[in-house]
Amino acid sequence: MRRVRYESRGGPLFMEEAPVPEPGPGELLVRAEAIGVTLPVVRKVGEAAEPVPLGGEIAGEITAVGEGVTRFGTGDRVTGLCFGHGYADFALLHEAMASPIPAEAGAVDAVALVRSGLVALGALEAARPEPGETALVTAAASGVGHLAVQLARTRGAGRVVGAVSGPAKAGFVRGLGADHVVTYGDDTWGAPVDYALDAVGGELLTPALAALAPEGRLVAYSSGGGIIQAYDLLVGAKSVIGFQMARIARGKPELYEQWREELWRLFAAGELRPVVHGEFALQDAAKAHGEIEARANLGKVVLIP
Repeated sequence: MRRVRYESRGGPLFMEEAPVPEPGPGELLVRAEAIGVTLPVVRKVGEAAEPVPLGGEIAGEITAVGEGVTRFGTGDRVTGLCFGHGYADFALLHEAMASPIPAEAGAVDAVALVRSGLVALGALEAARPEPGETALVTAAASGVGHLAVQLARTRGAGRVVGAVSGPAKAGFVRGLGADHVVTYGDDTWGAPVDYALDAVGGELLTPALAALAPEGRLVAYSSGGGIIQAYDLLVGAKSVIGFQMARIARGKPELYEQWREELWRLFAAGELRPVVHGEFALQDAAKAHGEIEARANLGKVVLIP
């Protein structure tokens, strides 16, 4: 089979031939039909001290199952997060991370909706939104952010603000339902909000925190790190909540499944619309990474083997 990997920090990415892996206990072997490209994986290529497998969201058909698998069988179509080599014709997916794809949905829909949607929905749940509250979503045009904008609206947000890297993305984010769009360099982000969902981290934590009204909540779910001054929390009685999807998947599988069902329900009802920025061939993985590195994507970037 074909597989994409790299040998040193910063790349380059290259294609190689590799044996088709064998599923171990609790694992599914999936023939990939679509692979979602994520910012954390793109960052790892440039930052990790040692090369790591290019994992990520995959969707496709199960061709073999490992010992102990009970929920799925060969021929089933699934999507989920692969922690090993995911940029490949075949990839291993742990049963606990797998979600069935409805008959009416395609593989591209699945990788654009499920994992990114789970992160967006989980971050939103962590904010404990109340109907009528105002919301801020950073990286609002990204694979996760464009779903978070829509989900905030479905949860009754009275006003939704999208923060993006440049004004060229404003029309796209407004089309998702945002009432107001700001860019990271703006002097002010408008009227204060009740909660903020931050996917960027780093230096953006300070303006995101400043955008909160007194007693506002900032949910940090970025891999970008960052520092917050305690005084900035004290003066407005604000709070910061860390959210990590893996803790839900491992520790609260019932909730994980409930969220997945909600995403597919909203998708079927037309209330949640995943947008694909571009579909790239597997051998063009470097170009796909370049779109995310340049902050050029509007929605999800997907590889098609």
